[in-house]
Amino acid sequence: MRLDKFLVDCGVGSRTEVKKILKNKTVKVNEVVETSPKRQVDPKQDQISVSGQVLNHERFVYYMLNKPKGVISATEDSKHKTVLDLLDERAHYKDVFPVGRLDIDTHGLLLLTNNGGLAHAMLSPKKHVSKRYEAKVAGIMTSEDITAFERGIALKDFTCLPAQLDILERNEEEKTSLVHITLKEGKFHQVKRMVAACGKEVIDLKRLTMGPLSLDTNLALGEYRALTNQERESLQVFGVDLD
Repeated sequence: MRLDKFLVDCGVGSRTEVKKILKNKTVKVNEVVETSPKRQVDPKQDQISVSGQVLNHERFVYYMLNKPKGVISATEDSKHKTVLDLLDERAHYKDVFPVGRLDIDTHGLLLLTNNGGLAHAMLSPKKHVSKRYEAKVAGIMTSEDITAFERGIALKDFTCLPAQLDILERNEEEKTSLVHITLKEGKFHQVKRMVAACGKEVIDLKRLTMGPLSLDTNLALGEYRALTNQERESLQVFGVDLD
């Protein structure tokens, strides 16, 4: 791997910035000053430091985002702001992308990574990865709705797998409900369509979990952070190379 690519991958700066840093003679390879961006290095064997700080190379990166409404789950779009617009320059260098999608008016947990193998495993219909949502509903959800979810709601184009509906609150005065809905599939507008099939309407939808990951309640809307070591380790259940 070229030294400049290694430095960019480690978040030192853009390629242009890295070249300036190299010229300033603050980069060392195995304790020897190196100024050439073309120098070939082995991330597993060579020790690379900048201003005395030893760098660790990461092939894959993982970010948890609290997606806000009005932002689309895509890498680029000519009309709308995308989730990548919320990330820093390093994430762009690493070519991250969202794992799955949330509708433009849905907020909450979204995982972004550059690990295609993990994304494929988490989105595979064969894996039945569990996802839990919190929904505010116009209408009063009932025990009959719970049973319908458990049986699997039949929509026009497919029948949903059995799902779990937990009723948290009912507001008889406002005629609204607050519910948790847990699915093991992720078809287009599925939560909204399932609730609509019960004669109600979702007026706010937030994703709380995806597989072993849970939304960090300390993340404000639009904020993101790298996964913790524990969260990364939890993704080992998908049986793919995470490093």
